[in-house]
Amino acid sequence: MTHTEQVIEVSGLRRRYGPSGEAGYEAVRGIDLNVGRGELFALLGTNGAGKTSTVELLEGLEKPTAGEIRVLGHDPYRERSRVRPRTGTMLQEGGFPSELTVAETARMWAGLTSRARPTDEVLELVGLSHRRDVRVKLLSGGERRRLDLGLAVMGRPEVLFLDEPTTGMDAEGRADTWKLVRELKEQGTTVLLTTHYLEEAERLADQLAIMHKGRIVAAGTPAEVVANQPARIRFTLPAHVAPARLPLTLPVAVEGRRAEVRTQHLQQSLTILLGWASDEGVELADLDARSASLEEAFLSLARQGDELRFEGGGANGDAADNDGMAWAAGPQDGVRA
Repeated sequence: MTHTEQVIEVSGLRRRYGPSGEAGYEAVRGIDLNVGRGELFALLGTNGAGKTSTVELLEGLEKPTAGEIRVLGHDPYRERSRVRPRTGTMLQEGGFPSELTVAETARMWAGLTSRARPTDEVLELVGLSHRRDVRVKLLSGGERRRLDLGLAVMGRPEVLFLDEPTTGMDAEGRADTWKLVRELKEQGTTVLLTTHYLEEAERLADQLAIMHKGRIVAAGTPAEVVANQPARIRFTLPAHVAPARLPLTLPVAVEGRRAEVRTQHLQQSLTILLGWASDEGVELADLDARSASLEEAFLSLARQGDELRFEGGGANGDAADNDGMAWAAGPQDGVRA
């Protein structure tokens, strides 16, 4: 086996709930994806895009309506006994007995897990050693997510499924989780991650896919997905400078005194703008220049997806999905003045 071996293979995957016709709903509409050994693959999408349904199929919790899945070379639903001992799963909610302590919960889970790590090691990995004697019901939301993660990695999984792993965590908990996930990946663990935090996907993912209404609308490395999105330059014009004085070679949009340039050539456009400002003796207040972000790529692709006419209509097509957006993007790298 090599590092480039395909550990997760998906072809033509579909998942339908309910009967055919308008009485049912197709959550996953024919997707393909591949994840290599030791890769971290991030699955992104609007609320209701089909991410969790897809992950449940990959975990073998549900049977596909159509299509094929191979995890570690096996069908995770029909050959669950051959796949489950080699995978770890962190669901959106763990659902562990609330009256047990953290240590008791870990020991219980260890008794159900093949090749289980020592419970003390697991609690140390996720920063819960000092909370070992606290009942689960008294943990904060972020601490419960840490416990969920610890139990997911207890069996030293070859493939780790993480469904919204850092929801509810504070900044320290999120950073600790990222560190642990990177370490697991370096040790050869293959990770499939769903997340609403775009910064998380940008920092961790080797490959990613964006789902919208049950379909994959973009896939590749984070850099490849954002490559077609324009960079932007924003600034405030002084009151005495008319917008008409701005260089004609730049596509500038002005609203009040706020101006914005969208460009595929950030360095060249910024050089032109700063050269003009220097020559004219103009100070550009609130200057902010940055490359395109994954957030901008996602929002653009989601808007494009809404304009596509997918197969099927009514309850199974676009009109049935009034998906909302719920994204928490961190600060993007940029140039500020």
